Amino acid sequence: MKCITVFSEEETKALARKLGKMTKNGDVLCLIGDLGTGKTTFTKAFAEGLEVEDYVTSPTFTILQEYEGRLPLYHFDVYRIRDVNEMQDIPYDEYFYGDGVTIIEWAQLVEEILPRDYLKITIRYLDIEKRELCFKATNEYYQKQIEELLEI
Repeated sequence: MKCITVFSEEETKALARKLGKMTKNGDVLCLIGDLGTGKTTFTKAFAEGLEVEDYVTSPTFTILQEYEGRLPLYHFDVYRIRDVNEMQDIPYDEYFYGDGVTIIEWAQLVEEILPRDYLKITIRYLDIEKRELCFKATNEYYQKQIEELLEI
């Protein structure tokens, strides 16, 4: 796991935009963090990096929003999921294994249905502007993404 401290919302956005530009077809990103840590802020900037022109909102009540950009973006917010079986109402696997990019806010709530390989991003609140972003890879592909993103 590699962690970085960012000192402003703009630094978070810059990192997310860079990751969006690097992302490839089939990538799955899992965002973890408490309320107010910046998961949706990260997602919006990530979408900009994917060249999504629509206004990105958190799909808290609909669970899923789809956007068109350089690649299709499937944005899940599973905050309201109380039982992973509720995901059966959505053909989630078609998105997780589809032709676009999937980003899941509150991914820890549906951990048992996540694909085997994904990039886990944990965002921790440190201060009003300051956050710690930790990136964990599940395979070599995502490890290389982390290294390129953080220029390690």
